[in-house]
Amino acid sequence: MRVHVVSDVHGRADALAAAGEGADALICLGDLILFIDYDDHAQGIFADLFGQEKAAEFIGLRTAKRFDEARAMSAALWATLDGDPREHIERNVRAQYANLFAAMPTPAYLTYGNVDLPRLWADYVRPGHQVLDGQTVEIGGLRFGFVGGGLKTPYRTPNEISDEEFAAKVEAVGEVDVLCCHIPPALPELLYDVVARRFERGSEATLEAIRRTQPRYALFGHVHNPLHSRARVGRTECVNVGHFRGKGVPFILEW
Repeated sequence: MRVHVVSDVHGRADALAAAGEGADALICLGDLILFIDYDDHAQGIFADLFGQEKAAEFIGLRTAKRFDEARAMSAALWATLDGDPREHIERNVRAQYANLFAAMPTPAYLTYGNVDLPRLWADYVRPGHQVLDGQTVEIGGLRFGFVGGGLKTPYRTPNEISDEEFAAKVEAVGEVDVLCCHIPPALPELLYDVVARRFERGSEATLEAIRRTQPRYALFGHVHNPLHSRARVGRTECVNVGHFRGKGVPFILEW
């Protein structure tokens, strides 16, 4: 059995179309849309609406953790547009989702990232796409559990949930052979992004579940340039499957 795993697609519909080649199934761990691009300031919804220069300024404020100034700048820019800012965001997100789900191979098992808008997914999933969150599915004789979304941070990305809600989804999954999450377990070496020079948030609930139930694998994304992409917790191999937007190739899981 061969399964390809991707995460942090962030608009790479071109590479996504080929991501399932040679695989029995594709797993996608979320973050499909691209709102801002820290590597290329000309890309993403923010740059499309306000231009590369404003995107670079906004990214600079967030990188410096000047969040109040970033929010004030963003609010001033949104005020220059006609209508509700949410309508502009949703229109652009829908355009990206239409392209991405059209490119998504089948069969595919998906969960949400912290940058996704889950309420829109039902409009774009196709036959052969199965969305799972706090749920399990059998693939090739192994039990896979899926936990989507991220935890609350000062960045206020759209699909951040409370620690309690996240822990409840981890608990609902229970014992599995492969645990698939968008964010990593809370091991410091898996959370540090060496390019952004910051720690991302990981899940204590996920780490506790791994220690308790010892799945074969714990797969995740979220940290684009991790200090370490792998770590072992007991018998569990914890693997960052890679920043798909940057690399364009999936992680391969075979058994």
